[in-house]
Amino acid sequence: MSLMSNLFVGVSGLQTSQNALNTTAHNLSNIDTVGYTRQQVMQSDTTYNTFAKNPAAISYKQIGQGVAYSKVRQVRDNFLDQTYRKESGRSAFYSNSYQALSQVETIFGELYGATFNESMENIQRAIDELAKTPTDSVVQGLVIQRSVSFLESAQGVYQGLCDYQDNLNLQIQKDINTINEYGKKILELNKRITKVEAGGVENANDLRDARNQILDELSSMARISYTEDAFGKVTVQLEGHDFVTGNMVLEIDLDVDGNTGFFTPFWKMDARTTVNADGSKTHNIEGAEVFKQFSVGDNPNSQMDIGGVKALLLARGTKRANYTDLQDTETYNKEIADSIIMNIQAEFDQLIHAVATTLNGILAEAADQNTGYLCEKVMVNGVETYQPIQLFQKRVTEGYRYDIDPADNKAKWIFNEEDPSETESLYSVMNLVVNPALIKEPTKLGLLKPDGKEDQETADKLAAAFQAAELHLNPTVSMKSDFTDYYSDLMTQIGNTGMVLRKINENQNGTVEATCYAREQIMGVSSDEELTNMVKFQNAYNASSRYINVVDEMLEHLINSMAG
Repeated sequence: MSLMSNLFVGVSGLQTSQNALNTTAHNLSNIDTVGYTRQQVMQSDTTYNTFAKNPAAISYKQIGQGVAYSKVRQVRDNFLDQTYRKESGRSAFYSNSYQALSQVETIFGELYGATFNESMENIQRAIDELAKTPTDSVVQGLVIQRSVSFLESAQGVYQGLCDYQDNLNLQIQKDINTINEYGKKILELNKRITKVEAGGVENANDLRDARNQILDELSSMARISYTEDAFGKVTVQLEGHDFVTGNMVLEIDLDVDGNTGFFTPFWKMDARTTVNADGSKTHNIEGAEVFKQFSVGDNPNSQMDIGGVKALLLARGTKRANYTDLQDTETYNKEIADSIIMNIQAEFDQLIHAVATTLNGILAEAADQNTGYLCEKVMVNGVETYQPIQLFQKRVTEGYRYDIDPADNKAKWIFNEEDPSETESLYSVMNLVVNPALIKEPTKLGLLKPDGKEDQETADKLAAAFQAAELHLNPTVSMKSDFTDYYSDLMTQIGNTGMVLRKINENQNGTVEATCYAREQIMGVSSDEELTNMVKFQNAYNASSRYINVVDEMLEHLINSMAG
């Protein structure tokens, strides 16, 4: 082996050691960078020079030319990446679900002192006092006052649920916009990575880190799958649909419900769009929804519990629910049961509806339209008549209609039936007011009959109403409850569901942390290990330098000897 060849071996050692030191320094400088993957120097032999071939020998006579700086690779585990991203999406689902239920508990105030239950107890106690002294004007005024407070508290709770639905709706819009931005960034990084790695010499490791970090973030928002081709491009599917593919991003758009303002994510390329005369666009998103109708409990292996956006959609629901949604078991199971907010809205509204209609019904039963007892004087078609008084009225429509009773063919006040298709006709919590006439003159509630006798029977019925009711919390619950127990059952249901979600969330967080720790053991930067590598590569650099000096001295000695 010539001395000049030896110089080349030494130079290759210097270059390789210097590059390895640069890589080690790069690792140390990014030790706290989120998403950074530890880089590792790969070394290999350079091409050997063959100067003799002997078929009888075991091997050819070859001379090595030193070490080559092969490449810098990322140290990652694809299996752990996929596991982390799957479990991260599941963790985000249960985290968002648990947060939604925690917010519901806050709205009811059961954890912070100002509870709705207090307003229920107050109106019940006021009516109990009325049963003791039915003609006491002070107690009558107290009943009206407590009724107003009860209704205001109930409407505050329901409005809080509606406001939280709107907050979830805005969060869904924000997350969908973020998902689209992530898709654009992945596409741009695909192009840059392909460009850098096209020569087959350099790896775009930092760009790959940025892309992997986006995939981590994206996996927590929705269920994704991905593949990388030979050119370094990543193709991403989101909820089983192409998202980033080739040189394009199939963006997600949002359809807005005209009544609620709720957003429904859909694939823009799959929807049928109609341009209206005024230039506006109408979308037919049937079959193009990103998140199809789903139920987590349908199939434990269906991966329906992956993705934070899905949890937000499920918690928010599709509308403002009311008590009518509990009247049909099939509708309840299909549309209401899986939504945290809609389920509680419907069950809570059923309680308010039952209180209002029960108390109104007792007063209507005792009313005498001939004498005007427990009635209001009104004009119908120019004729003065008496209408049964109501404690709770509907905001817009009448509670009674003056019509012919088929039973005796006489005109009388008939209860105005509620129509589930007409929200204004329902005795629903947000459609109720305390009778303004009673607020103005509480003594109209005086249970004193025209003959001067106290109507103790009606007072007792009003007092017993809170214990006499028989309500099912929802169509899947067979046990019946009175008003007080119903509310307790509702709070118990919220608490139990919250406990289950909290436990699942904690377990899932533990799984994510364990997977993250295992992944960090491989891809994370260890300062101790990198400092050890730095010492090793520094010694290798020094050794190569000393080797070159020795060869240089030998050459100098030979040249001087030949010259002498």
